[in-house]
Amino acid sequence: MKLLTFFKSVLLCACCLLSGVSGAQQQTILVFGDSLSAAYGIPRASGWVNLLQQEVQRSHPQYKVVNASISGETTSGGRQRIAPALRQHSPSIVILELGANDGLRGTSIADIETNLSAIIQQSRKSNRKVLLVGIQLPPNYGKNYTDQFKALYSRLAQRHKVELVPFMLKDVQPEQFQADNLHPTASAQAQILQTILDKLKPLLQTNHF
Repeated sequence: MKLLTFFKSVLLCACCLLSGVSGAQQQTILVFGDSLSAAYGIPRASGWVNLLQQEVQRSHPQYKVVNASISGETTSGGRQRIAPALRQHSPSIVILELGANDGLRGTSIADIETNLSAIIQQSRKSNRKVLLVGIQLPPNYGKNYTDQFKALYSRLAQRHKVELVPFMLKDVQPEQFQADNLHPTASAQAQILQTILDKLKPLLQTNHF
């Protein structure tokens, strides 16, 4: 009886130690975006970032997801926020999804690119990995501007040697947008997650997706 009690105690201590090690090794994936990542107009639990957290908990428990996205955020605002966010959360991976609001406001391509470049440079310090998420504008903004806007994401990815999601809303159907025709509905979030995961996989230490 005493021997059985001893082994139970040893097993309990081992479990506690393993739990502590797991917590100490957990790394952060920081999602840094705008309303497209902040679950605008839908329940927050339905958003792709929350779905990512669920997938990470299941497949990559060494990671946790922190969503620092703000509806209406611009690249200029993100440039001001990124340093405090990095200090607060100490992420090992940053998913950068910004630029849509700049484009809708007709901000100069040069300014958008400069701001995103600065965010990427700050994010890459301390060997952090960056996943740059691209977006595209509706055609009514003019072919010249929309083409330049689309091209800036691939240009930034090549310059800074970071992974790129060319278009986060790829394969989202017209009927899967809200009344504003800009924000996806809850039914589109799983597809957005899959588009993100396809490029996030190489940045993770293990590959169980």
